[in-house]
Amino acid sequence: MKAIFQLKFLIYPILLIFFAVGCKNEPKTDNSSVSVTTNDTEANKEKGQAFIEDDGSTPNVLQIAIGSPDHTTLVAAVQAANLENALVNAGPLMVFAPTNAAFDALPEGTVENLLKPENKDALANILKHHVTAGNYSKDFLKKFKKLGQANDQNTTVEVKGEDVYVGGAKIIASVPAGNGIVHVVDKVILPPSE
Repeated sequence: MKAIFQLKFLIYPILLIFFAVGCKNEPKTDNSSVSVTTNDTEANKEKGQAFIEDDGSTPNVLQIAIGSPDHTTLVAAVQAANLENALVNAGPLMVFAPTNAAFDALPEGTVENLLKPENKDALANILKHHVTAGNYSKDFLKKFKKLGQANDQNTTVEVKGEDVYVGGAKIIASVPAGNGIVHVVDKVILPPSE
């Protein structure tokens, strides 16, 4: 115990020295003559990993969605919510990707309303409810009862015969990705209302 007490007296001064050196005053520069005007939306648009071209590796979950003619509505929604970079992270990510037909089955005007800039947060919440950490096949998902989604809510997993349903949406196809897997689903998975 005495040795631990003495060790503290040695470590604290060392940490204090590192802190003092790290906080040294940097020379100040006068930027008062520099005038920069940017539009935050434009400045942040098309920056990050999602916009790096890479033709040599296995497509990530975002690239798979972009390359699918059946997922143009999903891609438009991801872009409207500025979630492109989240879908190209190392993962592994499981994305439950509703088809265009799944979005078309929503009440009339729902998609158009969600794509409005003022509804970006609600749209992001719905899209994050389609993503979870992991890289599980459809058969492996049969072992689960619930999944924790990226929006910090849970969704159910049900098995009916050979079919697997996540949040009531049936997995109709699965595509391996460089950073996880895309499970194509026949329905938009809506988060539980609070």
